[in-house]
Amino acid sequence: MGYVWVEAVVRSPSTGRSASIKALVDTGATLSVVPRRVADELGLPVVGKATVKTAKGVTEFEVRYGFIEIMGEETPTRILVSDEIDVALIGLTVLESLGLEVDPITGKLKKTTLLLLQNTPKASPL
Repeated sequence: MGYVWVEAVVRSPSTGRSASIKALVDTGATLSVVPRRVADELGLPVVGKATVKTAKGVTEFEVRYGFIEIMGEETPTRILVSDEIDVALIGLTVLESLGLEVDPITGKLKKTTLLLLQNTPKASPL
């Protein structure tokens, strides 16, 4: 199938600044990643750190908060900041939040149905 690239917009909730970026869809990643220069330019607020398993091993990433828009839909999300990766990556949480999936036939993103498959009890346990 090859790589899936998308046009995305990253926006800071604190400064309102945004940037259009070309991002690689990474269905093996939980969270999305932006290079540090993008996070700093936009003023994405820092919300903590996260231990992340990568192809190079386990490492710690700074976590920031922002909005990501793809195909006209926007979602708030935690975003990992990388000093090593020079491209943006779109992870599964953003794809699922926006109701998007990779179409293996076309190699592009397509809209999908959001899932809510929990069995709800008939009566409240309280």
